[in-house]
Amino acid sequence: MAALLVVVLVAMSAMVATANFNQEFDITWGDGRGKILEDGQLLTLTLDRTSGSGFQSKHEYLYGKIDMQLKLVPGNSAGTVTAYYVSVTFRRRRCCRRCDHLSSQGPTHDEIDFEFLGNVTGEPYTLHTNVFTQGQGQREMQFRLWYDPTKDFHTYSILWNPKHIIFMVDDMPIRDFRNLEGKGIAFPKNQPMRLYSSLWNADDWATQGGRVKTDWTHAPFSASYRGFRADACVVAAGGRTRCGATVGTDAAPGTGAAAAAGGWYNQELDLTRQQRMRWVQSKYMIYNYCTDPKRFPQGVPAECSM
Repeated sequence: MAALLVVVLVAMSAMVATANFNQEFDITWGDGRGKILEDGQLLTLTLDRTSGSGFQSKHEYLYGKIDMQLKLVPGNSAGTVTAYYVSVTFRRRRCCRRCDHLSSQGPTHDEIDFEFLGNVTGEPYTLHTNVFTQGQGQREMQFRLWYDPTKDFHTYSILWNPKHIIFMVDDMPIRDFRNLEGKGIAFPKNQPMRLYSSLWNADDWATQGGRVKTDWTHAPFSASYRGFRADACVVAAGGRTRCGATVGTDAAPGTGAAAAAGGWYNQELDLTRQQRMRWVQSKYMIYNYCTDPKRFPQGVPAECSM
């Protein structure tokens, strides 16, 4: 019996670790440029002169740990952006010769962003992160990656719980946006969000401030995804949630979720992981909104001093 239980638990773990893209996502735009392959284990997005492409999750989440393995556009990727984010509103990037960023952001908009800004061959990608709360963004932190993100798949994670939003790369924390509501700073906590991703042309700003344009002789550009996992509270009709592995347990948002969810629900960075995050920031961070007073003549946002 014990052996059977071990087998069942291992099988369940494998299922979660290799979620099927056909079951979890819809390709929402791109006219066939987004494809789900290998029996649902691989998803690819493509960008050419006519259009980019994108997908979104079938489920909405209210807190969770979301992992995705990405392999980015290789070679000369200047002008391209691969976006991977959770958002409370539908946001689409529709690409023609020039990519227009269409957004339904409003005064209650919440969003947690990874964006990968392409570069010319031999120059590093920029990893761009941002957090929107109640319509307020402008919280950018940017990093150079310590590896080539086009050679192999790497895992990019968003851990979102009632106390923290933690960005991770291959399980290495790079950023921690804390819940400081007690200090009057909004934190996303009530609105469920979907996961979105897209590959689009943003050569008006993405590479060296728009000075380097997309070289279409290298098109089509392609990014690949695999290994999706969401250990999360899934919001169903009526606002009921199913949290983590306890699929049959329903809880109203904020009432019973902690008991049903996994350890991520109360997870914080311990001292060792805080030190690792500070090391990454000291070595690889290239922009921090908190250290840009020229951008905020009335003073940097309040969370920067806490």
